[in-house]
Amino acid sequence: MKRTRRIILSMWVLLAFCLFGNAQQSATEKKIVVAYVTSWSEIMPDAKMMTHINYAFGHVNDTFDGVRVDNPDRLRQIAALKKENPDLKVLISIGGWGSGRFSEMAADKKNRKSFAKDCQRVVKEFKLDGIDIDWEYPTSSSAKISSSPQDTENYTLLMRDIRKAIGKKKLLTLASAASAKFIDFPSIIPYINFVNIMTYDMANAPKHQSSLFRSAISGRRTGEESVKAHLDAGLSLDMLVFGMPFYGRGNNKEFPINYDFNEKGYSKEYTEQWDDVAKVPYLVDKDGKMVMGYENTRSLAIKCQYIWDTGLLGGMYWEYSNDNEQGDFRRTLYENLMLKRPEGK
Repeated sequence: MKRTRRIILSMWVLLAFCLFGNAQQSATEKKIVVAYVTSWSEIMPDAKMMTHINYAFGHVNDTFDGVRVDNPDRLRQIAALKKENPDLKVLISIGGWGSGRFSEMAADKKNRKSFAKDCQRVVKEFKLDGIDIDWEYPTSSSAKISSSPQDTENYTLLMRDIRKAIGKKKLLTLASAASAKFIDFPSIIPYINFVNIMTYDMANAPKHQSSLFRSAISGRRTGEESVKAHLDAGLSLDMLVFGMPFYGRGNNKEFPINYDFNEKGYSKEYTEQWDDVAKVPYLVDKDGKMVMGYENTRSLAIKCQYIWDTGLLGGMYWEYSNDNEQGDFRRTLYENLMLKRPEGK
C-alpha cells in the first residue's frame, strides 16, 4: 500500500512539473511590447509589432467626473486592429504631461466613482482591453496642473475604484516617473497589472536623457537606477515594463527638447558618438559638445537584452510615429522581445 501511494505521489509530482514547469518556461518565451500610439498622428500601426497599444490620450473631463477621449474615431480604428491580431491588447491612456483635473477628481468620492464608472463605459464603447493611467504626477504641479499633498493617497483610491468598475478581466496599468516617486506602490499592487516606467526624459543635452548605465554624462537617473528605485518602492521585476524613447532630446533651437530625429536627421557638421558605458548614442557639434541624446537600433537592442537579463516584464516606447519609414526601431523591439528568446535564456 505504501509503495502504491509513493508511486501515485511521484506521478502527481511529475504531472505538476510538466504542467507548471512548462507553463513557467512558456511565460518566458517572449516579453510584452507596449507601444504608445497618439491621437494626433495618422499612421496606422503594424498590429503584429507589439503586444499592447496605449492610445494617447484620454483626459479627465471639465466637470471632474468622466473621461474625454481625443479623436474618438481614431481610437475606434486602433481598436479594430485586434481583427488583424487577436492577441493584441488596446488600452486608452488617460492623462499625459500637462493633462490636469486629476487632483480635484480623485479627492472627491462622488467624482472619483463617477470617473471610474465612465472608464468602464469607454472600455465597453470602444471595445478596449483596459485603462492606462498617466497622471503626471500626483502631488506635483510641475506640469502646471493642480495638485494636493493628499494626491498619493487619493491615487490609490482611484485605482481601487477603477479596478472595481472595469472588473478583474480588464487591464489596469500606469505610467510611472523614472524616480518611482509620487505613488504608494504597495497599496496599488492589488489593483494593477503592470507599471510602464518612463525611463527617458531624465535630462536634456549635454546629458543623456535615457542612458542605461551611469557614465560621466548620464542625466539625473539611469535606466538601471530607475528599475532599482521601483524595486525599492515595493514592485517586483515581473510587474515592470522598461520605457524607451523613439525621439531625441536636445536643449536648443536646432535640437529641441523633443526632437523627431528619424524624420529630421542632422547635418554633416554634427557627428554621432557612442557612450560605451551608458550604452546610448549622442550627437556632438564641431567643438565636441553634446547637442542631443537619443536612441538607435544598437542601444535599443542592448536595452532589450537588459530586459531579458533582469527578468523585467517587457519594453515600452513613446511613440510609434517617431520611428523611421522603415520601422527600424519597432522592428528591433519586435525581434528582440517578441519573436525569440536570446541565446542562453
